[in-house]
Amino acid sequence: MPYSDAGHAPVTVIGLGLMGQALAGAFLADGHPTTVWNRSTAKAERLVARGATLAASARDAVAASPLVVVCVTDYQAARELLDPLGDVLAGRVLVNLTTGTSKQAHETAEWAALQGATYLDGVILAFPQTIGTAGAVLLYGGARPAFDTHESTLRSLGAGTAHLGVDHGLPALYDMAMLSVMWNVLNGFLHGAALLGTARVNAATLASFMRQGIGAMTEWVSAYADQIDAGRYPAVDSTLDTHLAGMEHLIQESESLGINVELPRFVKTLTDRAVAEGRGGDSYAAMIEQFRKPTTVRP
Repeated sequence: MPYSDAGHAPVTVIGLGLMGQALAGAFLADGHPTTVWNRSTAKAERLVARGATLAASARDAVAASPLVVVCVTDYQAARELLDPLGDVLAGRVLVNLTTGTSKQAHETAEWAALQGATYLDGVILAFPQTIGTAGAVLLYGGARPAFDTHESTLRSLGAGTAHLGVDHGLPALYDMAMLSVMWNVLNGFLHGAALLGTARVNAATLASFMRQGIGAMTEWVSAYADQIDAGRYPAVDSTLDTHLAGMEHLIQESESLGINVELPRFVKTLTDRAVAEGRGGDSYAAMIEQFRKPTTVRP
């Protein structure tokens, strides 16, 4: 289906959870004729009131637009919806913004190709309320011509829209990497708040100090990234041996205050392994070698 994304191009959104509603709302706000579909039609009411067209079926929704955006619970749900629609998907660009793994992205890309659809897999690094703003980041992988054709429409979802290349699984890897960073930072904050809470220091006070500390850590991250890419880990700040001593102090403090020590003990266990492998004089960036190893069952 030859198509050039000029002006207010039509788009279909399938899946109207909080994120799906935000996606459809952003397309509408940017003037795109937007068709929507969801198993529960009640979720479409506000969008219809704003001018969206509610399709009678998923098949009708796909048939309505050259660009079909799917955002549902998981890849299994996406395939259950799309499997019966292969004939109407042919010739269209299918953009899957459902959260999943890189393996699932590759498998879905292979399936879409068999249906004659052009597939872009994507991830949303934003909250629903930021969709359509400068703060929303959306990453896509797949055929570049398909992205280029519909780029202006996809940019309605956020200024931070980027194409990462032809690898359909790369956006999912970025997503998982960001989740790892997020949970590790948040878990560290929560453990720290529990520690200070024993002295009746509230979490808001810690948060104010943490914002300053995170600024310094971003500089460490940049320096460590250079070391990781170079494969060399000179200790320009602290050695792993020094970090290890600090970890022991954190465990002792937590134990003495009756705070859970599983998180700091886990970090120390990994660091112990790195030191045992001769990395004690290296920077903390050398810990990447531990994370690169597959998990093994230890007695």
